[in-house]
Amino acid sequence: MISRIAMCALMGAALFSSACAKEAEQTSQIPTADSVLETTAQGTDAFAAPDSAWRTPSQDELLYITTNKGLIVVELVPEFAPKHVTQIKALARKEFYDLIVFHRVIDGFMNQTGDPTGTGTGDSDLPDIPGEFTFRRGDDMPVALINRRPVDSRNPNAGIVDVGFYKSFPVATKPISDAGWGLGGDTDGKVEAWGLHCKGVTSMARSQNPNSGNSQFFLMRGTAGWLDKQYSVWGNTVHGREHLESFAVGTAGEDAGFVPDQMETVRLGSDLPKSEQLNIQVLKTDGPHYRRFIATQKQADGNYPDICEIVIPTRVKK
Repeated sequence: MISRIAMCALMGAALFSSACAKEAEQTSQIPTADSVLETTAQGTDAFAAPDSAWRTPSQDELLYITTNKGLIVVELVPEFAPKHVTQIKALARKEFYDLIVFHRVIDGFMNQTGDPTGTGTGDSDLPDIPGEFTFRRGDDMPVALINRRPVDSRNPNAGIVDVGFYKSFPVATKPISDAGWGLGGDTDGKVEAWGLHCKGVTSMARSQNPNSGNSQFFLMRGTAGWLDKQYSVWGNTVHGREHLESFAVGTAGEDAGFVPDQMETVRLGSDLPKSEQLNIQVLKTDGPHYRRFIATQKQADGNYPDICEIVIPTRVKK
């Protein structure tokens, strides 16, 4: 059986490798803060903003991954990959992921898990999922643009694309101004976009078959732009980011002495007792307080860093 690794071959050359105004770069007047957050879950410096500046994700869209290193909470994004989110929810509700190890962990890259055999060759008994590598968005999915980057950092001829945040999710998108022009035969009033494989993002593992996602997934512990548009992004870490690089590095069956860490339980927030639910809040990516935050990210030369170096603040509201 082909191993369902996070990418078809993990190392080196083997890797497979109006509306417009709303999405202008955020550069308006910077206001002052008037409240203080209780806890910053992303590991960024504490960011002060009033309650109205934060959104509270539904507990049904929060995946609580309790590991032997600590709790990681992932916000699910069905707008990007609805079939994958449905599968993850179904497996969590079956308690499928309990006690499954991180069988392949590569430093600076990703933590892979979700195989009940712990070998990289196993899956659940649910059907495989077709790839959801890109999605289409319209005015109902506004993106706060930051800058532009190459579509593929390894291919200088691949072109340039806009990048920014949808909610707290780093994305690349074609200009919303292209919507409705029927470019490429599309006349749905939407444009193509895709999630970026930045640190904290969760994505589905698969074999060389692009439609073979099942139960294995990986949490990014670094940035891997070559995975964009090749793997299905379905979530982003909003709590416990500090644990992403704490898991033992190695590959089961290949590295002598490798003792993998494990997920102890995986539950949807809506399935937990109220006493165990965290009131996680994420800074809204519109309005003056987001613009104040994003202004702090500018470098000395006045430019923003790569989008994967920017982490949208979160907090646990007491």
